[in-house]
Amino acid sequence: MIKRSLIIYFFLFISANAEEIFDYDLVAKQIAKDTYVFVGAKEDFSYKNGGNIVNTGFIVTEEGVVIIDTGPSYTYGSQMKQAIIEITNKPIIKILITHHHPDHFLGNQAFTGVPIFALPKTIQQLKREANGFLDNMYRLVGKAMKDTEVETTNIKPLSITQEKLGRHHLEYIYLSGHTPSDLVIFDKETGVLFTGDLTFHNRALTTPHAQPEEWLNSLDVIKKVDFKIIVPGHGEITENLEPVEQTRDYLVWLEKTISNAVEHGLEMNEVLALPIPDRFKEFSVLNREFTRSVTHRYPVYEKNIFDELPY
Repeated sequence: MIKRSLIIYFFLFISANAEEIFDYDLVAKQIAKDTYVFVGAKEDFSYKNGGNIVNTGFIVTEEGVVIIDTGPSYTYGSQMKQAIIEITNKPIIKILITHHHPDHFLGNQAFTGVPIFALPKTIQQLKREANGFLDNMYRLVGKAMKDTEVETTNIKPLSITQEKLGRHHLEYIYLSGHTPSDLVIFDKETGVLFTGDLTFHNRALTTPHAQPEEWLNSLDVIKKVDFKIIVPGHGEITENLEPVEQTRDYLVWLEKTISNAVEHGLEMNEVLALPIPDRFKEFSVLNREFTRSVTHRYPVYEKNIFDELPY
């Protein structure tokens, strides 16, 4: 606890003495009627991008604005709110958090008084891991995290599967796999599907909480949705199934590669030296995310081998 406080206070001291506020240069891209996305960079967290590697969005309904994810920092959330105000004078009435990873919820603090909803398991994960995520983001992103603190006290469990807000009929699909709890939002009025990080597009997957079998099952569900536009958690927005198919292809390859390597007795450093198929070579952050995934998944398969040994 003392170590955590020292880290936070160190960065808060630096931020407080910085003359300028980090500019995310957020541009709301309209992708359908009443529907906008802030498209993040296909990069890793850095001081340069301020953690803006995520796709967040909002829907302007007759009753008010619904936000999907609030981004990686208080500053991001504040600038997102300002960008929304420049587009509509309707109030922000609801925030939906797709899952508990830090680039999706650390902007909550900018929306005081707005009800925030997440799946019950996501709230549990936030209670366990949010402070650790915050510490790490200060290390990775630096001054862009100025004044950012964890705000989870006003998050309510989402308990409905659909609601109608004016013309917009929103369907909430409860899934899992990227994390223990992943929310997908489908607007039946526009056909826009927000998948959170259950899909990536032209970017390597992140897997710190991956449950591959559940993830593949969730992709099957997503594939059956009659969408017109798909918004992945990371990567380009598109009108086809490419994010779903890419995510499936990479995930299946990743799991087979690591499990086969463990079964054949390869050490972790030998797994890291294995070739990556050419079809993935254009994915951004490929080598770094592959390395991370090996460190995440190798111990899982190694434990399975040991658990099967007779004693």
